Amino acid sequence: MAGSERTWRIALRAVFAVAVLLTVLCVALLLAAIRNDRAISANMGTAYATVEQVSFDRAIIRYETPDGIAHSPANGVLYPEGLAAGDLVWIEYDTTDPDLARVAGRDASLTLLPLGTMLLFTWLVAGPLIWWIRRNVSAAAAPAPEGAKTEATHPA
Repeated sequence: MAGSERTWRIALRAVFAVAVLLTVLCVALLLAAIRNDRAISANMGTAYATVEQVSFDRAIIRYETPDGIAHSPANGVLYPEGLAAGDLVWIEYDTTDPDLARVAGRDASLTLLPLGTMLLFTWLVAGPLIWWIRRNVSAAAAPAPEGAKTEATHPA
């Protein structure tokens, strides 16, 4: 039984560690979005940008700052939902780091729904799974009832 109990304990720790890791990543992503928004708001510049390419994870834009330099942030624009290639959009960018840009009027609050959903489903899966594993750990750790026959003590 000790091997079985050990296996269940390892599984319990693994499930809990994955759920906590996903939670920490979601919180870090939210804090990063808030930090980026604060940086843009502290040194805000605005411009019209052309959406050049849209993929599942980002939208590449190109815009010019007042000094005439064209910028195309390598990581794309923040909060790109609903953009299509060829669109002309109003953006806000950090004048000290022009590669940090967001679509005007959008902010970190847009990350709350996807991150909250991710956390909800993570714990909806991990919670019952942890409960089930803990139940099996308890069952594996419980001694066999007295008088129970086992093959080791009563060979066939």
